[in-house]
Amino acid sequence: MTPPTEVQIGPLRVGGDAPHILIAGPCVVESETIVLETATAIAKIAQELHIPYIFKASYDKANRTSISSFRGLGLEPGLKILRKVKEEVGVPVLTDIHEVQDVGAVAEVVDILQIPAFLCRQTDLLCAAAKSGCVVNVKKGQFLSPWDMRNVVNKLEEAGTKNICLTERGASFGYQNLVVDMRSLPVMRALGYPVIFDATHSVQLPGGGGTCSSGQREFVAPLARAAAAVGCDGFFMEVHPQPENALSDGPNMVRLKELKGLLLQLQAIWQVSGKGDAQPLT
Repeated sequence: MTPPTEVQIGPLRVGGDAPHILIAGPCVVESETIVLETATAIAKIAQELHIPYIFKASYDKANRTSISSFRGLGLEPGLKILRKVKEEVGVPVLTDIHEVQDVGAVAEVVDILQIPAFLCRQTDLLCAAAKSGCVVNVKKGQFLSPWDMRNVVNKLEEAGTKNICLTERGASFGYQNLVVDMRSLPVMRALGYPVIFDATHSVQLPGGGGTCSSGQREFVAPLARAAAAVGCDGFFMEVHPQPENALSDGPNMVRLKELKGLLLQLQAIWQVSGKGDAQPLT
């Protein structure tokens, strides 16, 4: 089968016959120090393992469980720090967008605009992102089937872009629980674009902490290994030096000191399984 379209992200390639990529960083921009230290450390690990690396962090998390939850530093301070990552660490950068009016300013700084799962059907936001000139990564909503992402892809294409990536992050299964249907990886890959597996949000327990989400970090590695065996084009992981002290999504983030070991496991599986063949949708 023809592999998904190859997408250029700064100096990197994803999809097609390109190597697996890693998208990783803290959930939210907590401070310049944490962001730069984490980005530098992950970049070093990725370089040692010859894995193309994209940094991620959100300047604003508009969909936190509680109104009192930490959302980030905001647009201008957050983008200033993300720009520093590009300039000082020298890697492409991804961040979430929630509002159409933010797209222009964000697109001047980052390489990938990410559409959060809850907003994956927001037509105006998708179209604005598509017209930005950036690569658009859309997380599949917890409420969508993988084949429903065809409509998301159609919106982006109609708005003028084929620089598209799709990300699996689990599906709602009862209250405050997510499960991953690994069939979604080849199903979405058959739409013709690279597919990323989000190994950390897939173990989130939405609202499981009452006024915040909880998570089951112990299942990140098993799910990531399963996705590597099924086949995908890369992995999304939220990583923090001290998840227990993180201001957002701590319970499901990977500890920085454990990242290299996990990536070595995934590389061993990649060598055997490859990336999976795209199958036609019927």
